[in-house]
Amino acid sequence: MNVGGGGLKGLVAAAVVRGVTDARARIFGHVLNPTGQRSPHKVLRKKLIGEKVAQWYPHDIKRDDPLVMARLEQERLSKLEMLKRRGKGPPKKGQGKRAAKRNK
Repeated sequence: MNVGGGGLKGLVAAAVVRGVTDARARIFGHVLNPTGQRSPHKVLRKKLIGEKVAQWYPHDIKRDDPLVMARLEQERLSKLEMLKRRGKGPPKKGQGKRAAKRNK
């Protein structure tokens, strides 16, 4: 704190103000930051909202129900088989564009 030209009186006044500020912080649960540096306290004192956000969204049946997962996997395999029959499926391992470039 800045001490005015009051000498001893100014020192005492500054000490009293500092003491009152410390007491107020202890009583009301404030965090003192006399240097004014950035502090994460403002963010950390907020309530966590993860549970609230998770409750807002509906339950995902795709992940939990094995029948739904099996049906989706079956659809994927049948689509892949159809593409392979037309010659549009993925290349075998080591026979893609990159491997063809390397072998030239």
